[in-house]
Amino acid sequence: MLMYPDADIPVCQLSVQPDRDAAYHYNLGRALAPLREEGVLVLGSGSATHNLRKMGPSGSPPPQWASDFDTWLKDSLLGGRYDDVNRYEEKAPNAKTAHPRPEHLYPLHVALGAAGDESKAELIHSSWTNASLSYASYRFTAKN
Repeated sequence: MLMYPDADIPVCQLSVQPDRDAAYHYNLGRALAPLREEGVLVLGSGSATHNLRKMGPSGSPPPQWASDFDTWLKDSLLGGRYDDVNRYEEKAPNAKTAHPRPEHLYPLHVALGAAGDESKAELIHSSWTNASLSYASYRFTAKN
């Protein structure tokens, strides 16, 4: 709505499969990658950290577990360590605390897969709400 207020682009919603793993969603994105050549925008909507049971008051600093996961995710994406991101449950600090259920992180894997192996990540927004919810946003573009 904010990006295209005239609603003049076609939209097709894709549901994540919480019973599958991150690699499955990355590969799903890879299957969508050829659509880029047709001008299709693949947009993943989720949250860099998402644990509703650990929310705090707005304006509070993020707890260490959330900050550590968010920093790891940022460093992994910006550093091109996409395989680590696909294996976040074993590689990331506090992965299970940051994402007790994976459905809010899997859209990132779809978008990452659609961007392709030679993509470059860029952090385009970073904010927190309720202390522990990170809304870090990334754009993936072709490497120069």
